[in-house]
Amino acid sequence: MRVTEYFEKAKGKTLISFEVLPPLKGGSMQAIFDTLDPLMEFKPPFIDVTYHREEYVYKRRPSGYYEKASIRKRPGTVGICAAIMHRYGVDAVPHLLCGGFTRQDTENALIDLGFLDVQNVLALRGDARKFEGKFIPEKEGHNFASDLVKQIRNMNNGIYLDDLTVTDEASKTNFCIGVAGYPEKHFEAPNREIDLRYLKQKIDAGANYIVTQMFFDNQKYFDFVDAVRAAGIDVPIVPGLKPLTKLYQLNSIPRLFYIDLPDDLVSAITKAKDAEARRQVGIEWCVAQSQELKERGAPCLHYYTMGDSSTIQAIAKEVY
Repeated sequence: MRVTEYFEKAKGKTLISFEVLPPLKGGSMQAIFDTLDPLMEFKPPFIDVTYHREEYVYKRRPSGYYEKASIRKRPGTVGICAAIMHRYGVDAVPHLLCGGFTRQDTENALIDLGFLDVQNVLALRGDARKFEGKFIPEKEGHNFASDLVKQIRNMNNGIYLDDLTVTDEASKTNFCIGVAGYPEKHFEAPNREIDLRYLKQKIDAGANYIVTQMFFDNQKYFDFVDAVRAAGIDVPIVPGLKPLTKLYQLNSIPRLFYIDLPDDLVSAITKAKDAEARRQVGIEWCVAQSQELKERGAPCLHYYTMGDSSTIQAIAKEVY
């Protein structure tokens, strides 16, 4: 079923969903099951599976010269989606990136997903590769998420790259399309107004719902929703949540995700006497966030698990 159909069926009840990372290359599917098995008691209607583009590394040759090589550290998104749907009977939402894909690669990936009866995708531009100053698309690939959304919408209308006309023979896909939103603004956007303009382009291109970047101050989400509505966007807006439970995250999360941390949270984490005390601070903070978002009618709480099911389970038990 499409993600938006779950929201409609819920009739205002706040749903719960989770996001998982593929294991590092050489890992097993059991790592995904170990993360999700404890969380299935909360009956998520869908589970997101991230996609990770290739990275470049330099390998030293016997001659002493370095050779540039492309590696993908976390492959397997499509297979993981199939395994999740088979094991749990819930819908999987694969992430699909502009980065690393030509338009033909994208079409082929969507065909594979359609054959697996995957009905939802999260369309993202993706980040720049390490050591690249800006995002560089593949040759014959998409530069913007809005263009990726258009291609998915075209396939929903039976329009493929090889024949840009709708024919009786062309099978129409049925993808519900999610896109990313940034309560604290995407770091590349010069201001909030332009960021909202890009978001509206994705919605106008055919996107059906928005999932936000993580945030730790709910007012950021509420202000974002108001601004999005004022911009003429009326699709569901799902808050993305991640508990902050470790001391090093006070530096890594702002650096990697370009978000602010509330003073009260930073102070509580800093003053906690040990690792378990910091974990409890993060759990309690995320529980409070979740309860307020639920009370204010968020369509779904989307938890970024990062392989830490015990912490997410502790939060969900307090909220659901």
